[in-house]
Parts: sequence; C-alpha cells; structure tokens
Amino acid sequence: MSETLVDVEERQEDITFPATLPVLPLKDTVVFPESVTPLAIGQERSIKLVEDVVSGDRVLALVTVKTPETEQPEWDDLYEVGTAAVIHKMIKVPDGTLRILVQGVKRIKLERQVQHDPYLVGEFVELPDELTDTPEVEALTRNVQNLFARVIGLVPYLPEELQVAAANVDDPSALCNLVASTLRLKTAEKQQLLELADVEARLREVSAILNRELEVFELGSKIQSQVQEEMEKGQREFFLRQQLKAIQEELGEGDADQAEINELRSRLAELNLPEDVRKAAERELGRLERLPSAAAEYGVIRTYLDWLVSLPWNQTTEDNLDLPHARRILDEDHFDLEKVKDRILEHLAVSKLKNDLSGPILCFVGPPGVGKTSLGQSIGRALGRKFARLSVGGVRDEAEIRGHRRTYIGAMPGTIIRTLRDAESMNPVMLIDEIDKMGSDFRGDPASAMLEVLDPEQNKSFRDHYLDLPFDLSKVLFICTANTLDTVPSALLDRMDVIQLSGYTEDEKFGIAKRYLLPKQLEAHGLDEERVKITDNALRRIIREYTREAGVRNLERRLADVLRKAARQIAEGKTRAKQLRVDDRRLRAWLGPRRFEGEVRKRTSDPGVATGLAFTAVGGDVLFIEATAYPGKGRLTITGQLGDVMQESAQTALSWVRAHADELGIDPNWFQEQDVHLHVPAGAVPKDGPSAGITMATAIASLVLDRPVADDVGMTGEITLTGQVLPIGGLREKVLAAQRAGLKRVILPKDNEPDLEELPAETKRELEFVPVDSITQVLDAALEGAVRKQERQINLKVASSRSQARVSPPNS
Repeated sequence: MSETLVDVEERQEDITFPATLPVLPLKDTVVFPESVTPLAIGQERSIKLVEDVVSGDRVLALVTVKTPETEQPEWDDLYEVGTAAVIHKMIKVPDGTLRILVQGVKRIKLERQVQHDPYLVGEFVELPDELTDTPEVEALTRNVQNLFARVIGLVPYLPEELQVAAANVDDPSALCNLVASTLRLKTAEKQQLLELADVEARLREVSAILNRELEVFELGSKIQSQVQEEMEKGQREFFLRQQLKAIQEELGEGDADQAEINELRSRLAELNLPEDVRKAAERELGRLERLPSAAAEYGVIRTYLDWLVSLPWNQTTEDNLDLPHARRILDEDHFDLEKVKDRILEHLAVSKLKNDLSGPILCFVGPPGVGKTSLGQSIGRALGRKFARLSVGGVRDEAEIRGHRRTYIGAMPGTIIRTLRDAESMNPVMLIDEIDKMGSDFRGDPASAMLEVLDPEQNKSFRDHYLDLPFDLSKVLFICTANTLDTVPSALLDRMDVIQLSGYTEDEKFGIAKRYLLPKQLEAHGLDEERVKITDNALRRIIREYTREAGVRNLERRLADVLRKAARQIAEGKTRAKQLRVDDRRLRAWLGPRRFEGEVRKRTSDPGVATGLAFTAVGGDVLFIEATAYPGKGRLTITGQLGDVMQESAQTALSWVRAHADELGIDPNWFQEQDVHLHVPAGAVPKDGPSAGITMATAIASLVLDRPVADDVGMTGEITLTGQVLPIGGLREKVLAAQRAGLKRVILPKDNEPDLEELPAETKRELEFVPVDSITQVLDAALEGAVRKQERQINLKVASSRSQARVSPPNS
C-alpha cells in the first residue's frame, strides 16, 4: 500500500486544485486525505459528474451527506467540510453504474455555492492542519500507534501489515487519517475527526476511540475464548466418559445406571423390610432395570425407591420408663403444673406395667404460652425417644397428611411419613401442634385423614398415598396441642385423652420467671446474675403492670427489653457498680408508664355497665357489658358482633328484668317508653356463649335502677327466664382473668362451687367468691355492694371534713 501511495504522490505533483470544484455527495462514507477509497456511482447526475471530471483535470470535492436516506442531496443536506480528491481509475459496469478509485488529498471547506444543475459545484478553501511540535503531541502520537497496533491484533478484518505502516508514519495528521479511514466507525464520528483542524485535539479524540474499540474487542475476544473453552470441555468430558465406559465394560462393572441399581438392591437387602414391602420394592426395582435412564418413568421410580430405603423400617430407640427420672425431667423443665405432670406419669406407669406405650393419644389444651409444646419435648427427653414436631395449623389439603399419588408431577409422601424419615426412628414422640386450626375445602378434610393416624386400632397399617404400602405407626407416641376444643371434630376428639393446661397466676409466673425465663434471657444477652440483678419487686411489677396474659411469652419479651437496656448500660460503661441493680425506679424509666391499669373502676363508674368474665382461645379475659336507654317503644338493640347464643341471652336477660319490674321497684311504664341498647366492646371481636347472661341482666337492672355496679365485682353465669343461674365452663381461666384485672369478688353459679377446689391457694386468698343460684342473688351482691361502698366513701368524706374543721384556725 505504501508503494501505491508513493506512486499516487508522484502523480499528484503536477495536479493543481482550483478553488471551484464539482461536488460528489457520499452516503455513509467519509474520505480522509492520503487515503485511497473505492466508490460506487449510481445516480445519473453523479455519473455525469464523474465522466466530466475524468475527461478533465480528474479533481473533485467529496462531501458526506448528513442524512443517508436523502435521494437527491442539495446543499443543505451536505456537511460544510469535505476532502479534495483525485480520481485515479474508473470502470464502467454493464448495468450502467461506475466504479471509481479516489484518493483524498487535502481538507477543504465550502465557501460559496456556485452551481446546482446538472450537478453541484462549489467554491472551497483549504482547511490546513494546526500543528504545534510539543511533547504532548509526541506522546499522543506514540499512544495512538501503540493502541492501533493492539487493535490490529484483535480485529480480524485489519491486515497485520497495517502495524508496520502505522509505525512508519511520523506525521501525526497522517496517522490520524490512517486510523480513521481503516476502522469501522460511525459516519458522524468520522466526520467529526475530519472537521478537527487542531491535530492535538484530533489525536486525543482518536485515542479515546481506540481505547473504546479496544475494550469492546477485548471483551469479545474473552467471550469467544470462554465459548471455545466450554466446547473443548464438553468434548473432553465426552471422550473421558466414553473411555470410562470402555474401562468399566472391560472390568465387568457395567454402566453407572446399573451400579446405582445394584446399590439400591443392597440397601433394600439391609433393611429387613416387611414381606409385602419387600415384594413391592423388588417389583419396582425390576421395572427400573428394564427402563432406559432417559425415560420419564425412570426418575419417578428411582425417587420412589429412594424414599423406601430412607424410611426407618426397623430403627427404634429403647424406652426409659424410670418414673423418678421422668419426674425429675418434668420438674427441671416446668414449674408447678402438678396435675398435668401427675397425668403424664400415670400414663407412663401404665405403659411400664404393660411394657407397651401404645394407648390413648394425649392432647394438651390451653392458652398460648403455658408450655404445651415444651411438655412434649420433656416427655421425649424423659423417655429417651427422639422428638419430632409437626404443625398442622392452617392445613386444608388432605394430601398434606396422606401424601400425593405418584401419578402427579412432583408427588411426595405426606407430612407424617416425612416427619418419621427426618426423625430416623419408628417410635419417636411426635407432637402434632395446633390441631384445632386445621381447615377443610374442596381439596379434602385433613381432620378426617387424621382419624386413621391417631386411632391406635387403625394406625398399625397406615397407608400413605405416595408409598401405597402399609406403614406401622403404632409405636409412635402422638401428642397433640390445641388452644380450644371447639373447632376439633368430635370424632377426632373421641380418640384423644384431653389434658387441660390453665393460665398461670402471678405467683406461678414469678416462679417461672425466676427459675427459667430470667436465666435463659441472661444467657441470651451475654449477662449473668453477678452483673445484673432484677429485684423481686421489679419482677412482680413487670408481671402486674406490663403484661396481662394467660401464658408467659410477653413476660419473656419484657424481660428481654430490660436486659437489652442493661447490656447497653454495661457496654457503654455508664455503670461503675459490679452488679447493675434493676429496681422499681429503673424499671419504670426503662419500660415507661405501665401498660395495664385497673380499668374496671373507670368503666363501671356509671350505671348500666357490668363486668363479665369470658373464656377465649388465649385464656380468660374481662368483658364489659354496657347498656343505655333512649325514648322509644321498648325495643332491644344489640351490638358488638355477638353470636346467636349471646343475643338470645341478652333477650332473656331483658325479659326477666321486665317480668320482675315490680319486685325490683321499677316503673312498669319505663320499658314502654324507652328503647334499650346493649353493647359489648370490643366491637371488632366476635363473641358468643351463654355465660354472659347474668352480666347482661345486671347491666340492664343497673341502668333502669340508676345504680352503678360495684367496681370490684366480676361475674359469670347463664340465666334462664325463671331467673335461675346455670353452671358454665372455663371457670379457672375466668377467675384468673379476674385476678389479673384487680377484681376482689367473683359471682359464679352455685353448681360451679366444686370447681373452686382446683384453684391455686394464692387465688383463693386474694378473691372472694359469691356462689349464686338465682339472678336476685346476683343483683343483691352486685348492686348492694355498690351502695354500701358509696355509703362508706360518703362517711369517709364527712369524717374527713369534720376533722379538718376541728383543726382549722379561726378566721381573722
């Protein structure tokens, strides 16, 4: 190429460039000075231009079109800067078009438009290079040469001879022209380089372009290398596998699939399976041998056999039926709960005499946080069995219990079989948690599927849909937990031995916190009793003023809150004492104002409000029943999301009060002129049950008689139209709720009096119990108590005013 350029330069010595030149518009092409470029000429006026130029001085102006889509470019469609060039060769093609070879000579700029037809002619001026010989220009020139050499090595369409040509070019402007004319750049970028008269600026722009192109080409080369390596790796693995296959055949070991089948056969032989299970496994194994590994059924059968060999068909743990040991474990893990522990020990004693733990399924029922789940863990630890927990809360699909049939994609056994697989034992203690929260829909009823699991007469041959084989569950000790029995189906409940766990009293919570919760939280926060001491008064204040629950979960959270603040005090060095003492003052500063106050006195200060006691899934609670009246015709309005039973109790209470208006001293015309509205907060919580009957009657009587109910009284009991008070359930939880709320007296049905024997001694000391069998006794205890209390308060005020009068000085 350099020899061609020399010849061209020699031929150019006698060529003169006039100021007026014909203009050949170029589309998507920029011709630089000192570059030779072939061009295809197709338009008629361009063909005439070339023919006229070739027959003349062979000189023309090459100017690029701004928009390549323009068919007939005019002056406004062209850039102002172009290149003066010489046509060296022209070839006529049979289709009428021309092929020419042009060489750029120098930069030119349009000065004036001379002619439009038959082709464009303009007057141009030369655009000389602006070059200053400085070290920066020299450095930029060498940088462009080096970058261009690296690009040539990466770009396949550039010949290697260009490296030599670029290295021999000393003129910076010529070097820029060489680089710009050989790289595949955008037309706008090439035009921008052509218009730069400052050579140093042009060198900087070319350097930036080369760096960009080099980065792109290197990334493409890297990607190509990675693809090539992956292909070579795949080919290498193929050849190695073929060689491995040949070696295995030579050694008589067969292929990998056969090795897996042999391994499965040996594992099945070691399991000592029941006969029917062994036959099914061998049948499936034979099918697996006949199938190619690419078959869809191959993976299904293989997964099925993997499940068979992973189940603990003959793995059991030895039971420890030492009753003193079991008692010690239960005492270590749980405070009090004596009746529950006795019931568990009785169950273990019978099992020891029978040498068989199969029997009734235990079901622990109680509010959250009273230790149901931990009791199951303690039983497993006491027996030396493995413990497995299975939560069925929210389960609505029967297949979750029985598994899916193998015809479904992704089928697997149910949770019972999966839990036994994870336990790796045929006789674990399996805790089925939240059994009262199972649902049912179009996918089936999981509670019905549980009937077979929890029936000792049927679970000897439990059949999971996936395995489709009998599996013996009789060795599993099932323990269920629930918050309430209302949602448990009667058929399922009939298969379980229910053990009630009630809420804790304040003393019991105090003992649990001292023995279990506080040491656990101290360890969790990196503390010990030598560094942090919570006083007994502060601990009781947390129980009394910052928690109100049947269990101890919130109590544990509040202890964690206190210990976090203590840990921060110690870590920041804000305490110099060896032991940080948390007393009442510091507790109030850390936890803020008390969260639970005695709201009974505030709520019952007006007539028409009575305090009832309710039993919920989370324990006992205090229930306020409000009654008000307004002019009307004796109608009853009931609000508060009350169920049918509770609405009937309200109607019964109103009917009794109206029927006994004379006995109560009520104007008979009162109900004919007033409507009664009965409301039970909180309105967003659904409520139902008959035990609020006497509370509703008391609220209505208090409203009509305009006498407030005593603020220290809570009551529970069902009312009849004849005024009798019938027994209710959940008395222990309701009484504990009254104690937590700060009440002093509890009115309860006389028939529930024997249930008081089960109450803790602490509760019996703090509360006064008023057994009643008629609503008149309820009103006497609730309303008369309020009158007596008001009289005492009036007497105290009178006595106080008299004493102040005696000590006051005489007026001056």
